[in-house]
Amino acid sequence: MFTGIIERTGTIVSLVAPDSGLGGVNRLTVAAPEIAGRLREGDSLSVSGVCLTALAVNPRLFHADLAAETLAKTSLGLLASGSLVNLELPMTAGSPLGGHIVQGHVDGAGELVSLEPVVPETSAHFDRKTTDWTLRVRVPEPVRPWMVLKGSVAIEGISLTIADFDGEIVSIAILPLTYWRTNLHALKAGAPVNVEADVLVKLAWQQMQSKKLEFELTEAWLVASGY
Repeated sequence: MFTGIIERTGTIVSLVAPDSGLGGVNRLTVAAPEIAGRLREGDSLSVSGVCLTALAVNPRLFHADLAAETLAKTSLGLLASGSLVNLELPMTAGSPLGGHIVQGHVDGAGELVSLEPVVPETSAHFDRKTTDWTLRVRVPEPVRPWMVLKGSVAIEGISLTIADFDGEIVSIAILPLTYWRTNLHALKAGAPVNVEADVLVKLAWQQMQSKKLEFELTEAWLVASGY
């Protein structure tokens, strides 16, 4: 379980395909000297919002195997060597829940539509280090029912608040700290981004759907209800 508060970024070293003797999985290697030294083999961690298991850990990097489901649902299989990824270790009992409950179970890869500074770059007051930003992400269609105005969403593992949603694209305010501390500053328009909806919203939505299924408009119901 995670909170969506990113600790550090790491760098993709390689992604080894199945024809390299690893069977059906792809092996991801991430350079993360500030995180890897705290890992033991078998530990879980979030890599850009995807919960993975650390393997063959050394003080500078770790490896993780990616199953077919992970490659199909997330952006990890599309990242080139040198790409930045967001890293978070699991929360421990008693830790403050600074963001929201993030499972690391990505619902799908969305598309970064734009990431623009609130102060225009042409303005005399523009300062790339201190301005805030507006992030716009096209959400995968199956995930859209779970986008709630002012609700939470994890983008690339980052706990964020939905400022606006037009039914397809979410808009999110990004503070300078978030912009520079995460991989957002390295992403370009069109980049795939991992999206995980708030698990509490998903549970509430599923309960509503089950109640709808339980109700059936029948002649007996109409008679009993006085119609």
